[in-house]
Amino acid sequence: MEAPPQPAIQQQPGGSFPILEILDPAVHHVFIRPAKQINDGPDVARFLTSKAYRDIGLFVLQLSRAMCPRKSKGDDGKNNIQTFLIGSEYETRPAESVRRLQQMLAKIEAFIDEAPPHQGPRRFGNISFRKWYELLQAQATVLLEEHLPESVLRYSSGGGEGSKPQVELKAYLLGAFGSAQRLDYGTGHELSFLAFLGCLWKLGTFSDGNPNGDIERNIVLGIFEPYLRVVRRLILTYTLEPAGTHGVWGLDDHSFQPYIYGSAQLTRAISETEAMPTEGSLLRAPKPSSIVKAEYVDDERKRYMYFSAVGFINDVKKGPFWEHSPILFDISGIKDGWGKVNKGMIKMFNAEVLSKFPVVQHFYFGSLFSWDQDPDAIAPQQSVHMANQHIASSSMPPPLGGTAAPWAQATSMPSPAGPGIPYSMLPRLPGQPTPRPQQPQREPHPANEAFRVTQAPWTKSSDRPSG
Repeated sequence: MEAPPQPAIQQQPGGSFPILEILDPAVHHVFIRPAKQINDGPDVARFLTSKAYRDIGLFVLQLSRAMCPRKSKGDDGKNNIQTFLIGSEYETRPAESVRRLQQMLAKIEAFIDEAPPHQGPRRFGNISFRKWYELLQAQATVLLEEHLPESVLRYSSGGGEGSKPQVELKAYLLGAFGSAQRLDYGTGHELSFLAFLGCLWKLGTFSDGNPNGDIERNIVLGIFEPYLRVVRRLILTYTLEPAGTHGVWGLDDHSFQPYIYGSAQLTRAISETEAMPTEGSLLRAPKPSSIVKAEYVDDERKRYMYFSAVGFINDVKKGPFWEHSPILFDISGIKDGWGKVNKGMIKMFNAEVLSKFPVVQHFYFGSLFSWDQDPDAIAPQQSVHMANQHIASSSMPPPLGGTAAPWAQATSMPSPAGPGIPYSMLPRLPGQPTPRPQQPQREPHPANEAFRVTQAPWTKSSDRPSG
């Protein structure tokens, strides 16, 4: 007799915070070829009720909380503070499973040398990216076979022909490095890499790491940050276009998650039993306002993911920071510390990535990130941006609500009942003209009131977190 399926929400060892499930290898699992399910705006509302949406939120919160500094009592009774930085042992001496994935990323990056950029005239992205992508497609299966544990590659499957984990892993891996057709890269591709890591987590790939957050830090610093370095080189080499960008009113043309994990690096320290802080900063941490100083960013990008992401913006964009990155500029004025920034970034990720048709329409659903209904989903409030999603047929009405995973409702880190990403962040109203920012009279906030209409609502100082 087969063992009953494990619950979707598990707990950290010795803790009370939900983590993404790890499947029981003794239970047969049927893998399926991932398929596109989001074809129209109303499908986004359906996505917000899916198991995939729930699992994405759980994994993001799990990784974010792991990056928060930790405090512990020393022998002298004083608090010892541990931080988790780029270039630390979590990247340079990671678990074996992480080290092998680092080697895989290095091989993927090396394909760039085999596909040098085309030197002819072009209007958009460099067509040599298609050759690079062909190399990745041709080698993807071999890369997985060489760099994943045998236990994952031969995972127990009760399915028929083709029912192997590789069929799902390969789809998310190929989706993580941009579009060869459109010659672009954006937050949807970054989301695909998160799903790739989430699949590996579910299949027990990282069981060789230390629990209580250490293996998650290995994943963020040892895999995700190196992955970002690869895609940044791809963007620079092949001048890839931003995918699904909001232009000047977007947070970042290409990425979102480094701002979540990067702000978590700089929040005030917590113990293993405390929830993620929603305000406050690490003692002597760089202030959010320091991102406008290019020289300061160049120094701090070697240690902090937030500054690494801002540093890449400075690499590809010229001119005043407030002008080309007004949302990040506005966020730099937050006075309540990096905890407030992290809370807002998670809210914004939910609204501007997971709830936006242009981004999630390219997400594929298999057995590990499933399109099936989440039985514990609860109803969110309808928002302007959900009511104005893309609709292919004029006969189809906009979505009128639906349900969402419990992490889309709470305002803080999850309780055992469910994790927390607030469902908020409204964009401009339909028909409202896009305001043109004017140079601020003082830093870090622009003086132009029209600019303030577009800023994320959580940047307002009056929006102080409860609890």
